[in-house]
Amino acid sequence: MYRILFGIVVVLASLSAAAASTVKPRDGWVVIDTRQSFSMLSERLEAAVKAERMGLVTSASASEGAKAAGFLIPGNRVIGVFRNDFARRTLAANVAAGIEAPIRFYITENPDGTATLSYKKPSFVFGPYLNDGASQLKSLGEELDGVFARIADAATTSK
Repeated sequence: MYRILFGIVVVLASLSAAAASTVKPRDGWVVIDTRQSFSMLSERLEAAVKAERMGLVTSASASEGAKAAGFLIPGNRVIGVFRNDFARRTLAANVAAGIEAPIRFYITENPDGTATLSYKKPSFVFGPYLNDGASQLKSLGEELDGVFARIADAATTSK
């Protein structure tokens, strides 16, 4: 009886942990579950960023940092993407919005070994600055929505 109860607790804990580690859809976000491994999705995202002529400005990995400290956690990487002409246009539209660059992609490893790609749509990221009368920022966000969608599609579509 004890083994059965223990087994049920372990299964429930595993399911709870799995649910907690998955990025859920939310307002303004694009969340794409893939069948790719974390490392494969990371490689494909970098290639897609370059193919779209965008710059990979920043990269930070909690899992790599944890590994260096002797801990193993699921793959986790944030990649900041932007380009200088977009930065100049952002600043011309609204200096305060400059803090949002680079806009980030987020790669997370799922319990089953696959990975998820998620990001906030650039138009959503720039949304709080539109009340400052920056209509050109609205169109810039929409333009970047297309760029980020193409990058995400290239990184996640099976070939």
